[in-house]
Amino acid sequence: MTVATGRVVADRYELSTLIGQGGMGQVWTAYDRRLDRRVAVKLLRPDKVAGQEADELRRRFVRECRVTAQVDHPGLVTVHDAGSEGEELFLVMQYVDGADLSDHLAEHDPYPWQWAVAVAAQLCAVLSAVHAVPIVHRDLKPRNVMVKQDGTVTVLDLGVASVMDSDTTRLTHTGSPIGSPAYMAPEQAMGGAVGPYTDLYALGVLMHELLSGDVPFAGSTALGVLHRHLYEPPLPVRRIRPEVPEALEALVLRLLAKDPQHRPASAQEVYEHLELLLPARGTPTGAPLDPTRPFLRPHAPWPDRARTPAPQPAPVAAVPDKPDVAAAVDEVKRLLGEGRITQAVDILGAILPTAASQHGEHSPVVRTLRKQYAATLMDDGQYRRALPELRRLADERAAEAGHADPQSLRFRFDAAQCLEQLGEPAAALAEYRALLPYYENQYVAGDPELAHDVRRRIGHLLLALGDRAAAHDTLARLLVDVERLRGPVHPLAADIRRTLQWLGQVRG
Repeated sequence: MTVATGRVVADRYELSTLIGQGGMGQVWTAYDRRLDRRVAVKLLRPDKVAGQEADELRRRFVRECRVTAQVDHPGLVTVHDAGSEGEELFLVMQYVDGADLSDHLAEHDPYPWQWAVAVAAQLCAVLSAVHAVPIVHRDLKPRNVMVKQDGTVTVLDLGVASVMDSDTTRLTHTGSPIGSPAYMAPEQAMGGAVGPYTDLYALGVLMHELLSGDVPFAGSTALGVLHRHLYEPPLPVRRIRPEVPEALEALVLRLLAKDPQHRPASAQEVYEHLELLLPARGTPTGAPLDPTRPFLRPHAPWPDRARTPAPQPAPVAAVPDKPDVAAAVDEVKRLLGEGRITQAVDILGAILPTAASQHGEHSPVVRTLRKQYAATLMDDGQYRRALPELRRLADERAAEAGHADPQSLRFRFDAAQCLEQLGEPAAALAEYRALLPYYENQYVAGDPELAHDVRRRIGHLLLALGDRAAAHDTLARLLVDVERLRGPVHPLAADIRRTLQWLGQVRG
């Protein structure tokens, strides 16, 4: 992929300096001619990937732009624009003036422990907002963190998280884990379900590196690094730097727990522990790139919205006082056809009360609208809002047609997916296990492909919960059944086989 300096993208963004490059794309500094400001431009070439994967990349890119733009937090890089030009896709983002955390660490050795606390506290504020969407970053590391001149921290590459859901977090075709092995939680590297707890582990690795000067687990191969993540205890940082407070060392060790259940419950909880170690209020020194400066005028993350129902936002789309339900449905279809999912969600949420008053709460019209609303919320990544809608639909359908009704089961399956995305592996596992007998019973639902998917998800959730023996047993039995029904070369069989091989290598 060759792009010339001085090229103008979308008649507006003039490329200046290449700052990053991969197999399918590049990142440039650029100038926004219209607003006369520096920006960063990411360019992707889906045609460099063959077949269906190119279409998948385009779909994931659109989702990256849309989901990244949803998150509003000063600690996240801002998305300005997105689109396509010829064969290329482009994403325009805020240009961040500062040093990445890896360079910042190299320039300040040893890194002041007060700075490490301040960086981690700011990252907790970002993660609290990201996890509330919900999004899991999946690749938190010093190279993806910028320290700006005023000491504030900005997290980059949220798009890596946005374009990867739980179905695509797995080993690559070469058997190597996706992501950065040194910062990767055990459950992520082994293909298990990920959640906020996965980012908290990466935060622990990052904090250990800031305090000790090195990551807790290093090695010459990804497998060797993973083996150490799984089986070796991290070296307590006070053995290297006795001046580090005991409470800070204890927090890092909790974040690096092998079992996700033993890590702190949320980024909010981590922040509350760090808050006790932050510098007291005072006057900033004026020195640049000092991450303690923002806490001399303290700020904190929003209250943990994961523990309380998310408020229903006011619809952005204009809806008349007495909307025409049929016209609104047509408008929703048009918007969905154009990929404008967020606007479609707002119209559906606004039209439901009117439809219920006109046709009755339990009418077929309202039921259909609520199904569309729940499905569109899921497609928009709003799993916290979709979950109660799906549970209500499942309960109502089960009351009418019985608990084995396929439609009720499908609503419960989607609700389990929401729980998985919301980082609640134990609850998701319980729901999938409750669903499995229905899908395995040929006289009830009798859907072997869906049963295989549920069993795969159960295996991945067991990995996420640290029960590798049960995960291995679940996936091994699933592989036998998949090969018998679909053949040994089926993609699902190949995927399960790679995970089992990886598990076997690690256990060996």
